[in-house]
Amino acid sequence: MKNGKLIVFSAPSGSGKTTIVRHLLEQPELNLEFSISAATRSPRGEEQNGKDYYFMSIDEFKKHIKAEDFVEWEEVYRDNFYGTLKSEVERIWSMGKNVIFDIDVAGGLRIKKKFPEETLAVFVKPPSVDELKIRLKKRSTESDDKINMRIAKASVELATAPQFDTIIKNYDLDVAKQEAYRLVKDYISK
Repeated sequence: MKNGKLIVFSAPSGSGKTTIVRHLLEQPELNLEFSISAATRSPRGEEQNGKDYYFMSIDEFKKHIKAEDFVEWEEVYRDNFYGTLKSEVERIWSMGKNVIFDIDVAGGLRIKKKFPEETLAVFVKPPSVDELKIRLKKRSTESDDKINMRIAKASVELATAPQFDTIIKNYDLDVAKQEAYRLVKDYISK
């Protein structure tokens, strides 16, 4: 693989990482392309296959695991697999672009470990776990049980923040977007 830069944004669900990543993708001077993750869950809302995720069956995902087609993968929740296909990173690097990831905490740390010199790993920290719960409920995309699972997981994920290169505190979204822009611009210009 021709090594471009890898920009990882990880956080508990509801922290604002997706909003920040979308903002960065709108900045042409950063030369970023979104890494589309593979997932075994069903699409939510307006999500589209090949744009938001590569949606696949559990069996299909497991075949890719066996073939070692992933840069990283994880069973995030029972029978709910997510991963980054090697072919996705190669596709973006072949375009001469930097790869930006909106990815769970474990996956983000795996990418950093596998590509330590090419990766900027950013943890997006929410104001509080209570605020996370409010944000997840406002989404209206998941059941209370799913939201409670995500909140329980968030406490564990928050403890990993110091393992990332940097932490953005998303208390004010506009400030967090500006900070993310500065971090990424500085990193890709190295």
